[in-house]
Amino acid sequence: MDLYLHSFLHLVFIGFVALFPVVNPIGTAFILNPYFSSLTLKERRKVVKRIVLYAFVLSVVTLLVGHWILELFGLTVPVIQLAGGIMICKIGWEFLSTDKPKDNNANAALSQQSNLTSIQDQLFYPITFPMTTGAGTIAVLFTLSANSEAKSLPLYLINSGALILSIIGICILIFFFYVNANRLINYMGSHSEKIVNRLSAFLIFCVGLQIAIQGIMHLIHG
Repeated sequence: MDLYLHSFLHLVFIGFVALFPVVNPIGTAFILNPYFSSLTLKERRKVVKRIVLYAFVLSVVTLLVGHWILELFGLTVPVIQLAGGIMICKIGWEFLSTDKPKDNNANAALSQQSNLTSIQDQLFYPITFPMTTGAGTIAVLFTLSANSEAKSLPLYLINSGALILSIIGICILIFFFYVNANRLINYMGSHSEKIVNRLSAFLIFCVGLQIAIQGIMHLIHG
């Protein structure tokens, strides 16, 4: 029993530490805040709950059956990294190259169109995947899944449960920072918000580029 408890606690800690930097709930909350800027607090909580649900399901499915899915389609983790990196680069470039209209009436119309109804189609792609749980998260989950494999069924269930608990912990952080990101930005003022948005867009592009390069390097050396 002590062995099982030690293995459980160890994997909970390892899983949380491994997932936190790739999910980066704090930084990603600032990056994704423009998607939610026109929503009320109630609407924001509603869509963030859906994002957290998508992220949890995607992470658990990846953890438990991801290897079989890749084998079914003949894919490898480096290919997932390369494709995911390209997708993130595309999103970052669109944010960098798009200027907001200056006309107040146009802004009002855009704000009305960017409310709860119009954002529904974007909750899974690109907000959940690849922005929240992308190629980096999938690669980490594959690694954790491989490291948690055990010959005995009880130990396998304990290891899987520990990693799922780590995912739940990350999802709680995602919910907290996504809901409250707008408040943090408001404290900084409108000018600082524009700086944060531009910097976030640049970071999106850089993160996507890094993930894509990692995929290319793994393909070359693999």
